Amino acid sequence: MKKFWNWKNQAQTENSPAERTLFLNGTIAEESWFDDDVTPQLFKDELNAGEGDITVWINSPGGDCVAAAQIYNMLSNYKGKVTVKIDGIAASAASVIAMAGKEVLMSPVSMLMIHNPMTIAMGDHAEMQKAIDMLAEVKESIINAYVLKTGLSRAKLSHLMDSETWMNANKAVELGFADGTLTRDNGGAENSNMEDAVEAVMFSSRAVNNALQNKISAKYGKQKQTVVQQSEIPAPETNERNVDALLERLDIIKNHI
Repeated sequence: MKKFWNWKNQAQTENSPAERTLFLNGTIAEESWFDDDVTPQLFKDELNAGEGDITVWINSPGGDCVAAAQIYNMLSNYKGKVTVKIDGIAASAASVIAMAGKEVLMSPVSMLMIHNPMTIAMGDHAEMQKAIDMLAEVKESIINAYVLKTGLSRAKLSHLMDSETWMNANKAVELGFADGTLTRDNGGAENSNMEDAVEAVMFSSRAVNNALQNKISAKYGKQKQTVVQQSEIPAPETNERNVDALLERLDIIKNHI
C-alpha cells in the first residue's frame, strides 16, 4: 500500500519523548480509505505510537474528503499539541486537515485553497438529486472545521468555497486560516510578521472567469455596434451571433432545462 504520510523521530528517549514530525505529501488517500478499515487504523496506530507534541508538515493538493475528515478528527483528539506547517500547498481536503492544528504556520511562498466538494455520479434525476444533497452535507461538514478555526460566518465561508479561493500566507492569516508565517532564523522555523514585506493576496477562479467573460462581451458587442454606425450600412444577414446573443441564448436554455 502506498502511503501519503510519513513519520520522523517516532522513537522516544529515556529522558523525554522525541520531537515527533509527520509529513503529509501528495494526494490524500491515493489508493484506499473510503469504506476501508485498514488504512485509517494504520494511521491511528502510528499517531498513538508515541507521545509528546507533533509538528505536521503539509504539501498536498488534496484528495479524499472522507480521509481528510478522519485525519482531522484524529489530530484534533490527540493529547499533545499539534502544530501544522504548510511549506508548499494545502488545497481542498488538505486545507481541512490543516485546520486541526492548534497553531497553523505557512511559508511565505505557500498557498492555501478552499473550494466546494466534488464527486462523480451516474443515474436518473433521483440519483443526481441524491448526489447534490450529499455534496451539500459534505460542504456543511467542511465549513464546520473552517468556522472553528477562523471564526468567520458560515455565509462568508460558503461564498469563499463557491468561488474556489486561493490565499497566500498573509491572506490566510488575515482571514484566520493560519496563525502566522514561517521564516528561517538560526536554522529553525518561527512566527514572523510579513505584512510589510508581502501583500495579502486572495484569488478567486470564478471571479476571474466572470470578469473575463464580461470583458469579452463588452469588447466585441461594442465593436460590432461601432462598425455599423461608422459605415451607416446595414449589416448583412448572417447566421453568426455575437457573444451577447450567445449568452442570452444560454440563459434561455438554462431556464428551460
